[in-house]
Amino acid sequence: QVQLVESGGGLVQAGDSLRLSCAASGRTFSSYAMGWFRQAPGKEREFVAAINWNGNTYYADSVKGRFTISRDNAKNTVYLAMNSLKPEDTAVYYCAARYSGTSSYSPGGYDYWGQGTQVTVSS
Repeated sequence: QVQLVESGGGLVQAGDSLRLSCAASGRTFSSYAMGWFRQAPGKEREFVAAINWNGNTYYADSVKGRFTISRDNAKNTVYLAMNSLKPEDTAVYYCAARYSGTSSYSPGGYDYWGQGTQVTVSS
């Protein structure tokens, strides 16, 4: 069992930056793939970024060049650094863990989810 707790969301202006954190429980964190998804009101949950057990990273086209996913296995934590934020980035951001170790672009590919953290970007 893995528990995930996100933090770092908030209200910012367009062009600002935020860093989300996701703290995971469990001794096998380093073997999991970790992903970030987001869900805006009235929309489906969508892929944002993911990082494999070996550090390979993947991004949605909409955030490529602006967001950076990273992990610190010593701290059982995955991060999402978000720069040049836009109003369309407004959503609840969720952290997810995938047992297989390799990333998936689909929410259904993940085994554990956090409760989410709100990010609001004003224009």
